[in-house]
Amino acid sequence: MKLARRDFLHLAAGAAVSPAASRLALAESYPSRPVRVIVGFPAGSASDVVARLTGQALSERLGQQFVVENRPGAGTNLAAEAVVRAPPDGYTLLLSTSTNAVNATLYRHLNFNFIHDVVPVASIDQTPYVFEANLSVPAKTLAEFIAYAKANPGKINMASNGIGSGPHVAGELFKMMAGLDLVHVPYTGNVYPDLIGGQVQVMFSPIPASIGFVRAGQLRPLAVGTAKRLTILPDVPTVAEFVPGYEASGWHGIGAPANTPADIVEKLNTEINALLADPKFKERLADLGGLQMALSPAEFGKFTADEIDKWAKVIKFADIKAE
Repeated sequence: MKLARRDFLHLAAGAAVSPAASRLALAESYPSRPVRVIVGFPAGSASDVVARLTGQALSERLGQQFVVENRPGAGTNLAAEAVVRAPPDGYTLLLSTSTNAVNATLYRHLNFNFIHDVVPVASIDQTPYVFEANLSVPAKTLAEFIAYAKANPGKINMASNGIGSGPHVAGELFKMMAGLDLVHVPYTGNVYPDLIGGQVQVMFSPIPASIGFVRAGQLRPLAVGTAKRLTILPDVPTVAEFVPGYEASGWHGIGAPANTPADIVEKLNTEINALLADPKFKERLADLGGLQMALSPAEFGKFTADEIDKWAKVIKFADIKAE
């Protein structure tokens, strides 16, 4: 049977539309069952809290549970690999963090490529670092500290949460740009008793972990790592006011396995950005010390790639090796 040209074109158009219509229907019905959000940090950590806050809000908006699953280990690489190996159907997500950007260079033999194997879905927040000093350090300002450090090379201990951690690379970037010789002291446990006690003198600390010590007068904030001053610490200058161009913050976002349908990615991005615009959610995020960061998937992907490039230079300059 011959097919009239008009009928053929009609069927061809229908065939072209069907996949798009199918994807749209998939996105509209998503999620139809619980969604896992895998976090590479233990329960109770700042990243875990951000994941649970976001998951709970998404559960309320979308009518399905977003269940946080903690998989700490191998510097968050276990969590990332679990997501990379999961079906790309939107039901397994990753809490992406600044640690993933560092790990892309720090670990030379990963079983995945973060840029190619994890789809950027949505950013959530930036977590500012504050450069804090023990009260015994004879410097009241960052300019005074830089002068003090240059007069005492190799004599000042700079703490971090471990080799390759955000506070570590933030400190190495500061050392590189300011021309300082500080001794890195990595911790695997709670660093703050030693920082307050004076066994180590300074640290780039995530603000949620140490704001209580700053407010109690137990640590002296010399500068913040963000490009602009923080509302929560309005009188504390930025590092960039003394070291032009410096900027370092932790961050959180959501990623998914490669080949996750674009319509599902867009739906999640729309919902998360709607959360970030909600005053109550923004207030809860601010209470944790986070600065909301709403980006499109493409913008978040570029941001992540830029972070990987930035920290790659620091890791190579400082010759940082994974533990």
